Amino acid sequence: MLSAVRLISEAADLAARRHNGMARKGRGNEPYINHLAEVANLLATATDGGDAELVAAGWLHDVIEDTETTREELAQKFSERIASLVVECTDDMNLPKAERRRRQVVDAPKKSAGAKLIKIADKISNVGARIHSDPTAEERDDLVDYTGWAEQVVAGCRGGNPWLDQKFDDAVRTARASL
Repeated sequence: MLSAVRLISEAADLAARRHNGMARKGRGNEPYINHLAEVANLLATATDGGDAELVAAGWLHDVIEDTETTREELAQKFSERIASLVVECTDDMNLPKAERRRRQVVDAPKKSAGAKLIKIADKISNVGARIHSDPTAEERDDLVDYTGWAEQVVAGCRGGNPWLDQKFDDAVRTARASL
């Protein structure tokens, strides 16, 4: 198996290559890789750098959902745990958005401890990306809608890391104050 630094570096490299050219929702044309870096950094901070596989999975959490990458490829290149964490965080993009959202809420409490942490970090990043200094009506509606739904998902993920739980609460508070 790769050393912790190599594992995270290889995951970041694969994530950057596979998401090349993709833009993030919420912040203009911000490169998508910024979201993945933020999620990985939140996980590294939450675990004080003690779980390299979790941080690597944070880099890769959207790679199956958004690209042609397979679970098998991730298991072979990284580890079975990383592949499993990424699969746990992957939505079925063949389903309508409303159903994907419903499933995230219902499935959140059933996820592994690591997948719950990734979900919380993902929601922190996505709420933050929707905060604008002078939001349009559409941006305001999106922030209210996303934040309300994210709270439902995170409710089923809480308890594994008090720092991450607090960061989510802070993000929601900041979002509501910006409205």
